[in-house]
Amino acid sequence: MDLFSPLTLPNGSVIPNRIAKAAMEENMADAEHAPSAQLMRLYQAWAEGGAGLIISGNVMVDNRAMTGPGGVVLEDDRHLARFRQWAATGRANGAQFWLQINHPGRQMRANLGQVTWAPSAVALELGTMSRHFATPQAMTPEVIAEVVRRFANTARLAEQAGFTGVEIHAAHGYLLSQFLSPLSNQRTDQWGGSLENRARLLLDIVKAVRAVVSAEFAVAVKLNSADFQRGGFSADDAKQVVGLLNALPVDLVELSGGSYEAPAMQGQARDGRTLAREAYFLEFARDIRAVANMPVMLTGGIRRRPIAEQVLHSGVEMVGIGTALAIDPALPRDWQAGRDAVPQLRAITWKNKALASLGNMAMVKFQLRQLSEAKAPDPQVAPWWALLRQQWADAARTRQYRRRMARQ
Repeated sequence: MDLFSPLTLPNGSVIPNRIAKAAMEENMADAEHAPSAQLMRLYQAWAEGGAGLIISGNVMVDNRAMTGPGGVVLEDDRHLARFRQWAATGRANGAQFWLQINHPGRQMRANLGQVTWAPSAVALELGTMSRHFATPQAMTPEVIAEVVRRFANTARLAEQAGFTGVEIHAAHGYLLSQFLSPLSNQRTDQWGGSLENRARLLLDIVKAVRAVVSAEFAVAVKLNSADFQRGGFSADDAKQVVGLLNALPVDLVELSGGSYEAPAMQGQARDGRTLAREAYFLEFARDIRAVANMPVMLTGGIRRRPIAEQVLHSGVEMVGIGTALAIDPALPRDWQAGRDAVPQLRAITWKNKALASLGNMAMVKFQLRQLSEAKAPDPQVAPWWALLRQQWADAARTRQYRRRMARQ
């Protein structure tokens, strides 16, 4: 299996090579939560860079439920022309382009001023950072049913706009991941208790999405290989959920790991386990590959071609790359030309893990902002400077968001 060989998905569509631009949160929507000119330039860079699959950052299914200010929202057809332009930009050089569709659940900042919903009224535990997140309200059956409808509606609109698929985000501690975890899901009804019940919302969303899109439109799921928190969603749970997804027309499962509380997607576990320096979740992916009927994609820490090839040789079909493509969007093209570039950010040595996680995300977003302005990335940017700039930008976007929501 070669990095530059095509992959045929269960729906019959073809991804031209095995490298995917994994989702990274950009927060670059315009004032109406539609794709901005900056976002178009960013995705043009990735389209020209040679990845076979491009997955967007979070696209929200509800403008009242945001992972951060400045996020893209697709909940009606008011800005469909902008989404068509975005889809055309990402697909211009033959890549498939999927929207990652998401709901934050309790991982929504309190200063956005919206009601926070989650499976149960369990607050995030982030030490001194916890105050930035409200204790959520437990979702009623009516709210749950509305969320299912919203995921399906966003997928339907994505196909109308010209995207080739959607990825349903059930990882990283967002809403669907919260339902899967016994730490955040303490319900005693049909959505809580057993793993089958905790997975019910995810399965219902997959079914609802598939019911409103064409057979050729890809439907993928992003799933934690584990939460890396004691008592949370485990590697065995992940295998069982993939087994449940096997019964549905799912075209790909992407494996990652962690949450805001335990940012394993940045190489930090919270349950005592030591993650690999690169391809953090490869050990778990091998186990899941053994039970999955659909192709598997692995994301997390991959930045070198030999590691990417090692992932493929393990039997995993797709390699997801995030941070490295924020630093060098042309990395796939470089690798194909025989240039073994190794993009890497400056290391963060801060002792506060929650703050270090924010610093890491800010450094990545700094690179995205540079690309969106047609400037060269700066992987050596000081994390404190990137974080200060990000905090300033977030504060401005938060004020803009609150003004917009007050007008509704």
